[in-house]
Amino acid sequence: METANLAAAHADMSLWALFMQAGWVVKLVMIGLLGASVWTWAMVVDKLISYNKFKRQLDSFEQVFWSGQSLEELYRTLSERQVSGMAAIFVGAMREWKKSFERGARSPIGLQMRIDRAMDVTLARESEALEARLSSLATIGSAGPFVGLFGTVVGIMTSFQGIAASKSTNLAVVAPGIAEALLATAIGLVAAIPAVIAYNKFSGDAGKLVARMEGFADEFSAILSRQIDERLQPRQAAQ
Repeated sequence: METANLAAAHADMSLWALFMQAGWVVKLVMIGLLGASVWTWAMVVDKLISYNKFKRQLDSFEQVFWSGQSLEELYRTLSERQVSGMAAIFVGAMREWKKSFERGARSPIGLQMRIDRAMDVTLARESEALEARLSSLATIGSAGPFVGLFGTVVGIMTSFQGIAASKSTNLAVVAPGIAEALLATAIGLVAAIPAVIAYNKFSGDAGKLVARMEGFADEFSAILSRQIDERLQPRQAAQ
């Protein structure tokens, strides 16, 4: 009779029922994993939008930069805005260029080094912004299955304690408790798999965008190097 009552109490095998029947530790694990899954999908949407916007900004800047517009005019236009990506690298380099010449720069090597350092600092800042919060996806992807497994182990231990108390190994009594425990592992995988895929994708996308900015920084450095030679060599010859 007691076995029949326990089986009836666990007759509902829906996901919601399994969640409600689980112990408080398993429930906390499930809620935490569901929260991590929501965070993962929010990150996916945010990164898709921000990376697409960033790529369009790079395309737009490259089109304007290589259109033949003068560097001074382009700098005046961009220095009045909040810029990112290649535009931020360009503004940082031009700002250092103008400051150095206003103070009477004499050494081409020293000026080139300062400009390259300014671009490197800006590039590092832009790279950090692109990769912001990606580590959370890696953490969810690596830890999610183990957190779910922890919930499963706790749930199975609780289920076995219930079996021992009821002194019955009837499948109708055992199955619901095992199912509750395994649900934690399933939720852990649901949270972890998209996180791993998203992390790999966005890490690759960020690497490609950073490589584009690095390529532009190298090209712009060569352009400024030629202009430094054109400006400083006549001055040094006159001295």
